[in-house]
Amino acid sequence: MNRTSLRRPEGPAEIVADALRVLGVLSIVVAGVGWGPLSGLSFVAASAAMLVPRLLRVRPAFDLLFGTAVLVSTWSSVLGLFHTTRWWDIPMHFFTNGVVAAMLYVVLVRLRLIADAETLPHPVRSAALMVTVLGLSLGVLWEFFEWFGRTYLDPDILTGYSDTLEDLLQGGLGSLVAGLSMRFLAGHPGRVATRLPSRGAGRPG
Repeated sequence: MNRTSLRRPEGPAEIVADALRVLGVLSIVVAGVGWGPLSGLSFVAASAAMLVPRLLRVRPAFDLLFGTAVLVSTWSSVLGLFHTTRWWDIPMHFFTNGVVAAMLYVVLVRLRLIADAETLPHPVRSAALMVTVLGLSLGVLWEFFEWFGRTYLDPDILTGYSDTLEDLLQGGLGSLVAGLSMRFLAGHPGRVATRLPSRGAGRPG
């Protein structure tokens, strides 16, 4: 894993993705100084998340999409765009929730905690279903986080019944689109999981 994280980037998309990771780290200082410690901590979490696709060696375009979603979403929150530009909340939940759910799907498949959809009878539909379920679950957890933040950390965090339902709807739709796109995001029509030797490999028949 250390070799994967320290290797040189391959191709323009991966170079840009690594540049976004650098911006994420720089944002810790900028946001912490300009908007306070909580904003700086937000970018600590964002920067850690942005390392995941590099460690997994996912397709560079997927890496780039994920980094863009995390960085733009975090800066949108720090800058208060969800308050000043109310419609911005809709595309960000659609895009970010979908891309993050797709990445979580890859993580769980690599850890062999869920089945790789490519091994199932209906791979496209199976991937769409699993990523959508993961996305809706992440959406619910995010709404709990927003409630906790508004109650105990920052009363200016935007919450409410209508806002919660709209966020869950947009996140679910984004996750469905991401699930239907898993073959593109994975970079090949084969399995998402890393191919490992079977338990019986090398044993006499």
